Amino acid sequence: MTYQIALNFEDGETRFIACNPGEKVLDAAYRHKINLPMDCSDGVCGTCKCRAEQGDYDLGDDYIEDALTQDEADEGFVLTCQMTPSSDCIIAVPVPSSACKVKQATHAGVVTEVKTASDSTILLRLTLDAPEALNFLPGQYVNLAVPGSGQHRSYSFSSKPGAAEASFLIRNIPGGLMSGFLTGRAVVGDRMTFVGPIGSFFLRAVERPVVMLAGGTGLAPLLSMLEVLADQGPTQPIHLIYGVTNDGDLVETERLVALQARLPSLTWASCVSDDASQHPLKGYVTHHLADEHLNAGDCDIYLCGPPPMVEAVRTFLRDKGVTPTHFHYEKFAPSETTKVAA
Repeated sequence: MTYQIALNFEDGETRFIACNPGEKVLDAAYRHKINLPMDCSDGVCGTCKCRAEQGDYDLGDDYIEDALTQDEADEGFVLTCQMTPSSDCIIAVPVPSSACKVKQATHAGVVTEVKTASDSTILLRLTLDAPEALNFLPGQYVNLAVPGSGQHRSYSFSSKPGAAEASFLIRNIPGGLMSGFLTGRAVVGDRMTFVGPIGSFFLRAVERPVVMLAGGTGLAPLLSMLEVLADQGPTQPIHLIYGVTNDGDLVETERLVALQARLPSLTWASCVSDDASQHPLKGYVTHHLADEHLNAGDCDIYLCGPPPMVEAVRTFLRDKGVTPTHFHYEKFAPSETTKVAA
C-alpha cells in the first residue's frame, strides 16, 4: 500500500509521487527524482517547509522549534524531511517546479469526439494513450497543443481523474486558433498532446457547505470536481449556479441532472444574462446567490469564469459583508491562453 502525494508547486505545476508507509515525503520525492528544497534533512534548518493542504500525517518529535513553530504546525505547515503520511495528501511547495528539477509532463491521446455543444462551446474528448500516467487534481488544467501550429491553449478538464478519456469544454471563438482547428479540420482519430497538470484551483476536502459559481466554459473544472464528489458522497450541501450570456450557450445540463441523481446533497440552477432570454432564471449568478447558500460565511466558494465575473462576485460578497471560509477562484482571458487562480 502506498499513499499518493500531490506536490503543487508555486508556478501551478503538479506532480504526484507514491509514498510508502513510514517513508518521509522528502525521501519519496527524491526517489521520484524531484529535488524538494532542503539543507539538513534533520528537522533543524526549516528549508524544506511546505504547507499540507489536505491529508493525514505525522511530523514526529525530532524537529526543533526554530525550524517549525507550533503555531505553524497548527496552520498546516510541515517539514517534508519529517512528514510521514498516513493518507493521500496535497502539499503546496513554495518554490517553482524548475527549482526542483521537475520537467513538464507531456501526455497524448486520440480524438474520440469533437462537436459543437452550443452556440459558444465545443466539446472535445480524447482517449488517452496512457491514462494511468495522468494524475491531476479535479479543477486543474493543461496546455493543449494546437496541431500544426507550434502553439497551445489552456483548458480545464471537465472529466475526473483516473478516467480513460479526458474531456474539455472549449469556448468557440471566431477566428480563434484552437476553435478554427476543432471546427474546421479536427476529425475523430486525430492525435493531440498536452502538458500538465497545472493550477492551484482544485477541490479541497469538503468540511462545510460548498458554493460553486460557473461562467460559460468555467463550468468545466466544476464538473470535474462534481464527478469526484459524486463518487465520494459528502453530506454537506453543495450548490452550483451556472451562468451564461444567451439561451443557446447552456451545455451539459443533462450531465448536471445525472450528477444530482448520484449526489443527493447537490442542488443547482442555471441563469441567462440576456434580457430577451426565455430561460426561467435571468440575470447574473450573483442575482441568484442567496443568504442560505452563503451560510453566514461558513462556506467554501469555488468560482471559475471571466475576469469581470470574478470581480463582480468579489464585490457582491464585500458589499454583503460576507467573508467565506475559503474562496477559491480561477479567471480566464477571452482567448483562454492564460489562467489566474487564487
